[in-house]
Amino acid sequence: MPREFSRSQRMAEQLRREVAEIIRDEIKDPRLGFISITEVRMSRDLSHAVIYYSAFHAGDNGAQQQQESIEILNRATGFIRKEIARRIRARIVPTLKFVIDDSVTRGAAMDELINEAIQSDMRNDQDDVHDDEDKTEQESK
Repeated sequence: MPREFSRSQRMAEQLRREVAEIIRDEIKDPRLGFISITEVRMSRDLSHAVIYYSAFHAGDNGAQQQQESIEILNRATGFIRKEIARRIRARIVPTLKFVIDDSVTRGAAMDELINEAIQSDMRNDQDDVHDDEDKTEQESK
């Protein structure tokens, strides 16, 4: 039996596709970098949308560039809403709020911690093997 999606889920998915296309094709700010819309959450009455995005910037000062990207997107909200109104059939065009999705960054940090723990365990195991060998040599003497 097919899974049914609520109206807000369908609207969120359509909004995600449209916003991603508008940002890709219409907003021509080189400071924006590569933006990926990861999720859109709609209010029950479809009047508000929170748009989660991740931004990839070439360079080292990621926090500053993320702040800059959110300012650019928030300044372009009126334009994006106007384009959405033109592209979709909806009685109400939702207000938009952009939020940085830091799950990719948190995932990379978690991956790094796991790798460090594995390396530490491997070093400890090697130290234990050497300690066991030393004890065996001392007992045999």
